[in-house]
Amino acid sequence: MTSQTYSLFFMGNPLLDMQVTNGEELLKKYDLKSNDAILAEEKHAPIYEELVQKHKVTYVAGGASQNAARGAAYVLPPHSVVYAGSVGDDDLAEQLKAANKREGLDQVYQVTKGEKTGACAVIITGHDRSLVTTLRAAEKFEKSHLFSPEVAPLVEAAKFFYVEGFFLTHGVESTLELSKKSSEAGKVFALNLSAPFIPQFFGAQLQQVLPYTDILFGNETEAETYASANGLPDEKDLTAIAKAIAVLPKSNLSRPRIVVITHGPKSTIVVSSADPENPKVFPVSALADEQIVDTNGAGDAFAGGFMGAFSIGKSIEECVEAGHKMGAMCVQLVGPQYKWPKVNIL
Repeated sequence: MTSQTYSLFFMGNPLLDMQVTNGEELLKKYDLKSNDAILAEEKHAPIYEELVQKHKVTYVAGGASQNAARGAAYVLPPHSVVYAGSVGDDDLAEQLKAANKREGLDQVYQVTKGEKTGACAVIITGHDRSLVTTLRAAEKFEKSHLFSPEVAPLVEAAKFFYVEGFFLTHGVESTLELSKKSSEAGKVFALNLSAPFIPQFFGAQLQQVLPYTDILFGNETEAETYASANGLPDEKDLTAIAKAIAVLPKSNLSRPRIVVITHGPKSTIVVSSADPENPKVFPVSALADEQIVDTNGAGDAFAGGFMGAFSIGKSIEECVEAGHKMGAMCVQLVGPQYKWPKVNIL
């Protein structure tokens, strides 16, 4: 693996999505809501084994950064993207590797002995899905993995880095290692807010990383929560929020900070610190309701398409267009997946 280098390096929590359909009985048994996302409690622990034993499971490589990495890999030539995260030494990790291989994503996992690979039980009922996540090995990631003989050359060679906000709940040291190194070398570091609870409850960690962040992704609820947590005057004005984040102090002033706020089927807003008074607004081509199967993972798909396009020098307009196309593709499929055979995006 180390003889190969990659232009994009993604890091996050690897999770194997275990999807089952017609899950009404499972919802009742485990006291789950049909359209929800939770971290597993003790009472949910047996669900993962039950899915394997009693249901027909579709395995999809999950986890926010891994979804985005697969999106970037989709739009780029083979072996352009590599992904790092922590897995266990178990069958779930093997399923994860196989799922990545199918979609052209290479990985350099830290294998954490004695821990199980993180998993997300995806209980599908109609168009609804109930997500039950257990991080397990994913939250055992160690910064030392970035200095290992297998990974260090890849970090050195990469020109673009991307980390999910979820990683800040346990991996802020590793995130700072990548973001500072990227900033000092004049490379591009991207961060995704990922969920409202990140700016709400992990604001201190977020503020540590933002000075080294060149591209920040978020959706409307994450932006609004950021505004509320940071005392911004208007918690609903997405353009004003994007502008406030864009002009925050930045360690490397050789490139502007770009803030990208998506809003589902509504327009995407982009603000650059180089010209914060002139935000760009990009309409989304709406899909008919019957075309939308599942919106989970759409934001990751957008970020993957955007980063893929950005890494080969496309304009912001082209990057947003690639993101919109990938997001539209994702919501027409079950789970964070992409159409095969490949569709030409760029």
